[in-house]
Amino acid sequence: MEPQLLHGVADGVATVVIHHPAKRNAMTPEMWRAVPPLLDALAADPAVHALVLTGEGGTFCAGADISTLRVSPDEAQGLAVRAEEALAAFPKPTLAAVRGYCVGGGSQLAAACDLRFAEEGSLFGVTPAKLGIVYPASSTRRLVSLVGPATAKYLLFSGELIDTERALRTGLLDEVLPEGGLDKRVAEFTRVLAARSQLTQAAAKEFADGRTDRDAYWAGRARGSDDTGEGVAAFLERRQPRFTWTVGETGPHSD
Repeated sequence: MEPQLLHGVADGVATVVIHHPAKRNAMTPEMWRAVPPLLDALAADPAVHALVLTGEGGTFCAGADISTLRVSPDEAQGLAVRAEEALAAFPKPTLAAVRGYCVGGGSQLAAACDLRFAEEGSLFGVTPAKLGIVYPASSTRRLVSLVGPATAKYLLFSGELIDTERALRTGLLDEVLPEGGLDKRVAEFTRVLAARSQLTQAAAKEFADGRTDRDAYWAGRARGSDDTGEGVAAFLERRQPRFTWTVGETGPHSD
């Protein structure tokens, strides 16, 4: 099978799989280019309430295919940044499910997700210093927002890999699961995400990303939604709520 992004949707959750096992799921230019249009399609799908990004087999992503860097480093980096930004802008909750190596461009993609769960034994690294590449400013800021300036400098200056214990301690990871437990935990947690209010999630995602100028916008969306009434009614009736607001024409990037 050619290197590609595989995807499917089940129970409200889209799963995108980085598939290039011959090179530890390294991203080719074609794979980077495929990320933004794929995410656009999944964002517009009302059946999708959350997204999981993972890698084929025992590796998340070993970065960009080095052979492509020899051809055109600037173009390769631009493709990676556009893919990263598209993932960060995805209007529904995103979760990176990590096994094995999560290095270079793989770390870029994982950092662009809202949450990161990993299996014990996984390794993380940001390695441009090994290749003489200037890491993009937007990617650096995103890394600093996750782990703080000291850990970001450690990763960027050295290119050294860190284990799940340190990644969890520094904020790069949200949860670490024992071997064999990642898939079950991700499935359980994304079912929770898919059952919650998209209105709440979309607004919280923008606010957490610094869009505090959108307070009035989201207050208007809340007034026009039935989600609050449904949530209160479900609580009083001791049942699961059935939220109806969806990301779409009145979603987070509309004015």
